[in-house]
Amino acid sequence: MRQMAASQGRSPRPGAAAAKNRQGPDRNGSDRGNPRPAPFTRPKSYAAIDLGTNNCRLLIARPQDGELVVIDAFSRIVRLGEGLHHTGRISDAAMDRAVAALAICADKLRRRHVSLSRAVATEACRRASNGQELADRVRRETGIVLDIIAPAEEARLAVLGCHNLMEPGDGPALIFDIGGGSTELMHVEGSGHDVAIRDWVSVPWGVVSLTEHAAGTGESAADRQASYAHMRATTREAFAAFAERAERHAGQPLRLLGTSGTVTTLASVFLDLPRYDRRAVDGLVVPCDAMRDISRRLAEASIADRAEIGCIGRERADLVVAGCAILESIIDLWPAARVGVADRGIREGILRTLAMQGRDVPVTRREYRK
Repeated sequence: MRQMAASQGRSPRPGAAAAKNRQGPDRNGSDRGNPRPAPFTRPKSYAAIDLGTNNCRLLIARPQDGELVVIDAFSRIVRLGEGLHHTGRISDAAMDRAVAALAICADKLRRRHVSLSRAVATEACRRASNGQELADRVRRETGIVLDIIAPAEEARLAVLGCHNLMEPGDGPALIFDIGGGSTELMHVEGSGHDVAIRDWVSVPWGVVSLTEHAAGTGESAADRQASYAHMRATTREAFAAFAERAERHAGQPLRLLGTSGTVTTLASVFLDLPRYDRRAVDGLVVPCDAMRDISRRLAEASIADRAEIGCIGRERADLVVAGCAILESIIDLWPAARVGVADRGIREGILRTLAMQGRDVPVTRREYRK
């Protein structure tokens, strides 16, 4: 009767159809309405934090179409290693800066509903007598668990994060990472998805530690020249054993790839960028002779003149020369014709480690909402 009435033009009660669909299965077990919608499942997201001697950096990425797409990022210069070369300790002010930056990271992890993350600390925390004290404070105040990693793990993550930008070819390949407190050199083999570290070294000289060790106090041209020569001699000595082993590759078509603030900054100067632009720099290949020329010009310039260069600025003007000295020493021992530039490294290596589960997962930077 109800069906006859409805067919004769009587309108059903508003919501009656929806109510019928909500009734569930009838007494015979069949579902008389539409199936219930599946519960909302938030896509997994992963995060990587790299607390270095100079910078604190964060990446958050989400799986999409077989790759990890970056959806948020953060970077702040914290100068964690400031004064460490002379005192052996992380200063209270540096600790405060690091904790403040990591508190911002922790907030981003919460807002982005990160399901799995890893936070690593490198040379400054390894070397400082109070490195664990900082890690304890970070956990207490932000909830982030800092993993103070060994140099071997730092090297592995850097390679994993950037090796896909190595120039194609069969010649011996070297990846280097000039950090704030240390520099890693990794002789790698393989291409595509597979890469293996055949030889590596980590030396305790980065842009912060080398500046504090060898930077002169004078500002004359002669003072700057003497300071740069001291930096070059220090790094040449530190790399001597690795350089001796690298001699067996002489005469072969060498390949070279750098991941660091130094190499990306010098690439920006090479391109004459008014400000840093990752899209222009990441994946760039620059002649090594051009990198040497830029390094020497920056070493000769006053700190005020370096600060006027838009892609260097005041925050990097005092440290970039140490990076130039390290880079020149690397080119000395691995005289490739060109150097590849990677604005990727440890964080991307962490993300791939978290998400790959035995698969190769590329990490893609796209525009994201801040």
